Amino acid sequence: MKLAVLTHNPNAFTHRRFVDAANKRGHEIAFIHTSYCYMNVSPVSPAIYYPNSEVFNNLSAIIPRINPTHTFYGTAVLRQFEMMGIYTLNNSISITWSRDKLRALQILARKKLPLPITGFADSPEETEKLIDVVGGAPLIIRLSEGTEGRGTIFAETHQAAVSVVNAFKQLKANILVQEYIQEAQGVDIRCVVVGHKVITAIQRNSPESGGKSSHRGLASVPVEISATEKKIAVKAAKTMKLNFATVDLIRSDRGPLILDVDCSPRIEMLEKITHCDIIDPIIEFIEENVKS
Repeated sequence: MKLAVLTHNPNAFTHRRFVDAANKRGHEIAFIHTSYCYMNVSPVSPAIYYPNSEVFNNLSAIIPRINPTHTFYGTAVLRQFEMMGIYTLNNSISITWSRDKLRALQILARKKLPLPITGFADSPEETEKLIDVVGGAPLIIRLSEGTEGRGTIFAETHQAAVSVVNAFKQLKANILVQEYIQEAQGVDIRCVVVGHKVITAIQRNSPESGGKSSHRGLASVPVEISATEKKIAVKAAKTMKLNFATVDLIRSDRGPLILDVDCSPRIEMLEKITHCDIIDPIIEFIEENVKS
């Protein structure tokens, strides 16, 4: 079987791991640099053009590793491969959904999945009401298009919350305001989902849940999670139509709540912490689904 990784950075550690795992299982693997692709959007014979067109010969599946800053063009290229009938590990619409945090939460809420209380408003005139919706300070403020904890702020007081929300509004940035889960003490759980199961999980001191660590990933350790947490993580990924994802949960007095679903997590960090092979199950999942 011939696979290809769609990416802007073929030299990343994760991508070298894909090469090793695919070769060990007897597959050929190539890299497609997203920016070097251009397309013919045709209803009769849709095509993608590339400097090395041989990469596309007998291509069975695409593994998308699209950087958040290149989501628009990356998903456009991925859609073109889908139009050409090539299997993709995560499809273009699922990636688009997951990159818009508000839309992702709305999709998860529609399926009655447990979430923190979340507020969203456009006008600075509604800031006070928005803060009241989530139960007041302390609270979490998140950019709707942030990833890996970037664009996440813990506001400890009411005045700090008002100042940060209004500052973002002045910059025309779309933000989410979420309740702070006091009992979690700034700790969340990142679950790695492949297909229909959680293959590993880590516990993190995270800014997304109000952690005050100055470095993302600080003090992250492997963790055993409950059957309920596994079920919620798998259902969240399935709801977002993602075959490979990380699902971030926070433990509250009312049970686990979903913070985020990421379609393209940093595998290097996860494997280093858990000593778990994440890539091989992904290749195995692709094998099974390309055949079917």
